[in-house]
Amino acid sequence: MISIDIEKKLKAYKGEQVLKIAAQFDKGSITKIYGPSGAGKSTLLKIIAGLVEPERGKISVDDGVWLDTALKTCLSPQKRKVGFVFQNYALFPNMTVQQHLEYVSDDAQWINRLLTIGKLETFTSHKPEYLSGGQQQRLAILRAMAIRPKLMLMDEPFSALDPKMKSELIPGLKSIWYELGTTVLIVSHNPQELEGLTAREMYVESQ
Repeated sequence: MISIDIEKKLKAYKGEQVLKIAAQFDKGSITKIYGPSGAGKSTLLKIIAGLVEPERGKISVDDGVWLDTALKTCLSPQKRKVGFVFQNYALFPNMTVQQHLEYVSDDAQWINRLLTIGKLETFTSHKPEYLSGGQQQRLAILRAMAIRPKLMLMDEPFSALDPKMKSELIPGLKSIWYELGTTVLIVSHNPQELEGLTAREMYVESQ
């Protein structure tokens, strides 16, 4: 169980707004997060990951507290060990596909399984500049999965994939999430693009 109750000030073209979220996510659940541009969807993921700290709030995961601003508790991103797929991929330009995965896992069998799911097994020696946008996006997803995360945060993770590739990738990801008991939060500007994922939906809008 993940419990979130946070407030974060946002700078918007309309002036300062406040992101207020109070929600709970069951272990192993998948949630699609959507809302207008600038509402704070990406910021919410970064707060959960520990990359951004809110003005007020508390985040609890199972029996542990990741964030409690009242007690000045804030677990580092490294200790939270979430899988994070960034909207801009955040790949390392000098690393090959294989090196990206080996950077976070030394389990060769696991890495090979991920490469197969992402259909990147023939691109292991390629660096990001030699990959298409869709291939880069798949690599970003596989790298986030390589740590076997209990919590997966995904920011527009399928935006560069064509419908055929997306329909082939999602079942493989769902299988692993189910196997690991991973809780998944997916930010998307268009919930319809996540067809094939049985999930609850959560609307985010700042005030």
